[in-house]
This record gives sequence, C-alpha cells and structure tokens, in this order.
Amino acid sequence: MKKFIITTIAALAVSSSLMAAVNSATCKGCHGANFEKQALGRSEVVADMTHDEIAKQLLYYKTTTVPAEMIMKGQIGRYSDAELTEFSKTVGK
Repeated sequence: MKKFIITTIAALAVSSSLMAAVNSATCKGCHGANFEKQALGRSEVVADMTHDEIAKQLLYYKTTTVPAEMIMKGQIGRYSDAELTEFSKTVGK
C-alpha cells in the first residue's frame, strides 16, 4: 500500500511540474485571457477545441516548416512533447 501511495504521489508531482512548465501567459497575448480569440485573426479558437486537438496541433507546430506557422514554433519549440501534451489538458474542452 505504501508503495502505491508513493508511486501515485510521484506521478502527480511529475504531471504538475509538466503543466507548470508551459507559460500560458505568453499564449494569452494572442489567444485571449480565456483562449477565446483567433490569434492574428486566423487561427482556430483554442477554447472551442478538444484537448486532443490542441495537443495534436501543438506537436505539429513544433516541427512545422510553414512560414506562416513559424511564430508558434518559436513560442513552443523549447517545450517537450510531454509538457505540451499535459498543457493541452488544461485548455479547451
């Protein structure tokens, strides 16, 4: 039982640290305080996206070579795939 509790606490700590790693204040400058805006008037509204859609899009942006999408690559390129996936669970629906 003690091993289970320790393992659970460790897993929660890792998950929390991954979510904390992504600075959502940077996102809110373009996407709005509640992710309700179209960034630069052309993106999808993040608040209307599912967690899976957000994760997929963030991971795509990390590797994109499309010039119009490079702004997102610059914003999220420093985060690991795990950090971005965990962050996606905190926004959208």
